[in-house]
Amino acid sequence: MRISLRAGHKGRKTLGMMPRPAPKIADIALTSPVLLAPMAGITDLPFRRVVAGFGAGLVVSEMVASQEVMQGGALARSRAELGLQDHATSVQLVGRDPYWMGEAARFVEANGAQIIDINMGCPAKRVTQTGGNGACGSALMREPDLALAIIAAVTAAVRVPVTLKMRLGWDDTSHNAPDIAARAAGAGVSMVTIHGRTRQQFYKGAANWAAIAPVKAAVTIPVIANGDITCGTSAADALALSGADGVMVGRGAQGAPWRLAQIAADLAGTVPPKIPQGIDLYHLISAHYQAMLAHYGADLGLRVARKHLGWYLDEAGRPDARDAILTATQPTAVLELLRIAFCEEPLGEEPQKSEVAA
Repeated sequence: MRISLRAGHKGRKTLGMMPRPAPKIADIALTSPVLLAPMAGITDLPFRRVVAGFGAGLVVSEMVASQEVMQGGALARSRAELGLQDHATSVQLVGRDPYWMGEAARFVEANGAQIIDINMGCPAKRVTQTGGNGACGSALMREPDLALAIIAAVTAAVRVPVTLKMRLGWDDTSHNAPDIAARAAGAGVSMVTIHGRTRQQFYKGAANWAAIAPVKAAVTIPVIANGDITCGTSAADALALSGADGVMVGRGAQGAPWRLAQIAADLAGTVPPKIPQGIDLYHLISAHYQAMLAHYGADLGLRVARKHLGWYLDEAGRPDARDAILTATQPTAVLELLRIAFCEEPLGEEPQKSEVAA
């Protein structure tokens, strides 16, 4: 009998699985079968660098609006900022116009993207509802011919591998992911990631990993399972039920950038990474915080950082420090409050500049 612990399990145990080789995306060999999911407003360059520092098979940018990035949108271009010497990075594009998606793919390839991902999984109303540039994200699963035209435009525009992220379907009456995946593979897509929910579920209920299995059966390219993967046990369950080649972790990495490396170690039966605590955790968080300020500028960076700081405090069991840290309006005050929260005694010197903040 298989015991399933769907979420929240932080202990480490033998999972009874053979070590799983990392998948390849075309000719790119990944170092781990555990990948970081794209998350809007979260997987920016500073966060991707922290996660990659612990170890991840691939890190994916937050979604970048194709037309906006081509028409000079500063925010869209900052989302696609790559860190060209960094760990394997994929840039995710979203849109519904094949021309603009192809042009945006050319742009990010020219700027150093190693892999380009097409977003057909975002369930947000602002993305899926008609208006502005039209319905895209998971709404494209209702228009498979348009979806394939977009895929064909992107794969024709670039030489780097193209991947696709989508859901099971629009709703429970239309699980068309296997058909779209097969057609996408035929159009040149090198890997498919499936979130085990429909668009209409948003993030409610439990991810249906078994429903990913028909996608795996429909293609010969790697398939990655996504949704509710928060620990080694849930990752092993997802792989067993889906037959997938790897897993993608999203919300499980919030406040715990080491989580992907933990999961990979559990799956492989190897030594897990050291989870920073106390002064080490302070150094990590303060470096990440300063990297966000450098990336966005002090004013915007202060606001963007609050969600990450809140997740770190929650993960570390310090909710008592939330109000003071998240309402502080000066970076120096935030850093001092973090020091007080995480260090058992005052630091003898200022934390050294780390690669995270570089």
